[in-house]
Amino acid sequence: MSKGNKNNKHKKRGKIYLLIILILIVLIGLEVFFIKGNLKGFIDKAKNITKEILPNKEEKKLKVVDINSNSRPIAVMINNHNSARNYHMGLQDAYLVYEIIVEGGSTRYMAVYKDKDVSKIGSVRSSRHYFLDYALENDAIYVHWGYSDQAKQDIERLGIDNINGLYYENSYFYRDNSLNVSLEHTGYTNMEFIKKGISKFGYRNTSNKKLLLDYSIDDIEMNQLDGVISAKDIDLKYSGVVTTSYKYDEVSGNYLRYVNDKAHKDYVTKEQYTAKNIIAYQVSNHTLNGDVKGRQDIDNIGSGKGYFISNGYAVPINWNKSSRSAQTVYTLKDGTELKVNDGNTFIQIVPMSGNISIS
Repeated sequence: MSKGNKNNKHKKRGKIYLLIILILIVLIGLEVFFIKGNLKGFIDKAKNITKEILPNKEEKKLKVVDINSNSRPIAVMINNHNSARNYHMGLQDAYLVYEIIVEGGSTRYMAVYKDKDVSKIGSVRSSRHYFLDYALENDAIYVHWGYSDQAKQDIERLGIDNINGLYYENSYFYRDNSLNVSLEHTGYTNMEFIKKGISKFGYRNTSNKKLLLDYSIDDIEMNQLDGVISAKDIDLKYSGVVTTSYKYDEVSGNYLRYVNDKAHKDYVTKEQYTAKNIIAYQVSNHTLNGDVKGRQDIDNIGSGKGYFISNGYAVPINWNKSSRSAQTVYTLKDGTELKVNDGNTFIQIVPMSGNISIS
């Protein structure tokens, strides 16, 4: 059959469907008006018939993640030393990023990826044991370059599926020696290398665990939520060494990211990092007994209060994490589970000795 004949056939079929719908609507209209006298009934029946016969419109889909995908997340430890920060790569592709204090008042990131072919990620840095709690809550394969003594023990004891650049520098990681920084800040990886490592070690690459956050396809009406305040400028003081800040961009609807008042940019794309959602709360921290390097522990198992920030507004929330492997549950003031907007999220876990400022 020629292409023209096929098109004519489809057109005729469409006209027949439309004619059937019109006839049914007219018949039901006559029944409703002359027998029942119910206008609402006529409208409802007409809508139902149209839904049943006409093809459904394409459903909206989340952009940040594919909720139908069962691929296992991948969590990568990212260096945030002052010398390395200008050479960050691939953070914008993470759907979730945690920032937590480490020794010396600095912070590190754990960037979580899902179904992303990221060509450069880093610089990759060593593990601290409390980041494992957040790899566990996402059922993520954990990628790092070295570890503290406590993290090494916990990785082994908890059976964390991990890929360590300390042992596989030339297999699943690489050094970028073109950068003007010391050697410990030059470690990078990419998703192709990570997937090779996952295959080599035989790690499970699918997950049945639900996503940490509940995403809303439609924009959340933040200004209608209980306790809402304006949130155009966010300052999160971690220490005298690191303050993370955000400024709301009305045009894009995202928050522009800054560290120590300097735009936080990707080294490759030169674009400033942004966040659609920010979750910020404070926990206590202290130096581990006998740790000469001042490595930290944090009181992150339990509950507390914080803020959910998106679309230029902030609302108070509660958080609860019942164990190291349990997912952190975020709720609004009335106890309902938090929904976040479709986009990437930075989870900012700030020390009690620091400060969260929203204006």
